[in-house]
Amino acid sequence: MTTPNAPSKPLFSSLRKGLKPPRMFDWLIAAVLLAVLVWCIAPQQLPVSLYKLSLVALAAVAGYWIDRSLFPYARPDFFLQLGEFEDAPEPLCEEPSDDADTSTLELHAAPDEALLRLMGVAMLRRAIIVAATMLAVGLGA
Repeated sequence: MTTPNAPSKPLFSSLRKGLKPPRMFDWLIAAVLLAVLVWCIAPQQLPVSLYKLSLVALAAVAGYWIDRSLFPYARPDFFLQLGEFEDAPEPLCEEPSDDADTSTLELHAAPDEALLRLMGVAMLRRAIIVAATMLAVGLGA
């Protein structure tokens, strides 16, 4: 429902947003072009490339589960549970101005800086474990 005083958005502004390419779309195009180049130069290497890609993807999943099993009580989202912040204020949503086509959402999630630091360290720990697992599998360990 819109109020009579709310500024109306152009009809096609939401359609233009929907037609934007996904994030990292240019890298997807580069990967597909390189796969086509490999197919043109040495088609027998495509199964090897697919095998290596699947190994690295499986290593990322394995690294994630290694982190979860080694640190079951130190997950990054553990530090921002809703039960700890019952008195936290509601998110503030500002209405879009005339020159902007998006609204701003300000979240007040964790009032304690120590919890934010612990969450950041847990995220870095998980990223390092996943990266090390992927690197080890990629190098053939």
